[in-house]
Amino acid sequence: MTDFKPTIEKAQPPEDTKTFFKQYGKSLLLWIGIIAAVIFLLYLRVDEKIIAIFVVILALFTKAFAALGALIVLVPVVGPLIVKVFSIPLFWIINGLGYFVSIIAIKKGYTKEVVHSRTLTIAVLIGILLGYVIGNLLPIR
Repeated sequence: MTDFKPTIEKAQPPEDTKTFFKQYGKSLLLWIGIIAAVIFLLYLRVDEKIIAIFVVILALFTKAFAALGALIVLVPVVGPLIVKVFSIPLFWIINGLGYFVSIIAIKKGYTKEVVHSRTLTIAVLIGILLGYVIGNLLPIR
């Protein structure tokens, strides 16, 4: 019989480990650029509504809001709470707008379409909620 000698190996970090700036550098530069553009446009006395539309469109197309949420979540203990406080009202707003649109549509005689749209809205909200829960239970590495 051979003698079995256990060896102790030092834990090695995964090879794909990225530094903070490699992982979030682009989003930081994007937000710095957005803030600089807003300051410059305010200096030029451009209407605030146009600036707001510019920021929302730019941030949506570049996924800057998602990156900002990811950066906020990195703050221990407080970060996840902040993101939850801002994301949960989105469900309330979508659902509330659905009810108001339903009232108007029912008054105009679109009862069948309202039932279909409310069913679709509830399915989307349940899908988003399930995706959020599954995403937290099974993190992608």
